[in-house]
Amino acid sequence: IGASIPVQIVIGILLLVSIFSWAIIFTKSYKLKLVTNSTNKFEEEFWSGGELMQLMSKIESKKLKGSLPRIFESGMHEFLKSRKQKTLEANTIIDNTRRALKSASYKELSQLESRLPFLATTGSVSPYIGLFGTVWGIMQSFLALANVQQATLANVAPGIAEALIATAVGLLAAIPAVIAFNKFATDVDNLANRFDSFTEEFSNILQRQI
Repeated sequence: IGASIPVQIVIGILLLVSIFSWAIIFTKSYKLKLVTNSTNKFEEEFWSGGELMQLMSKIESKKLKGSLPRIFESGMHEFLKSRKQKTLEANTIIDNTRRALKSASYKELSQLESRLPFLATTGSVSPYIGLFGTVWGIMQSFLALANVQQATLANVAPGIAEALIATAVGLLAAIPAVIAFNKFATDVDNLANRFDSFTEEFSNILQRQI
């Protein structure tokens, strides 16, 4: 590309940001798909009426994997540990279990939300970075006109081309990042709601058992 150095730097930055964004989009899409599938599978197992300890055995033997199984495992460990302490009342046991479930849920959601802020930043900042290249290209066009007696298309075309390229690259970096961020944020929110519902329902089941 025959653009000026500042515009080349702008385009280079935007291309690097875009490549990193697409890497996040592909990996995050795959991860969320795995978590959703594992959540569906575990909920089916959980509500099939099997014994809770059998579920624990499947998780410990790696037959069931994923975020929700890990949340369940964390809650069951706390429930069994608290229940061994004869001095604890039923409400205290359930409260300890619920805290363990919520803590595990927050940990899983934190991992799912990792790198999403980069997509949000890319979507909001990239157009402005491209705008800098746009302004620079237009400025170069005006400078080219100042040094000639008669303005022609050949005098302004290079600067205008730089401006259009920088604008286009900025939008190409921003648009996929915004779309992906919105989709992933919605997916994570849906999973968060499912984890919260499971925490409450599982706590109620354990409360009835004691």
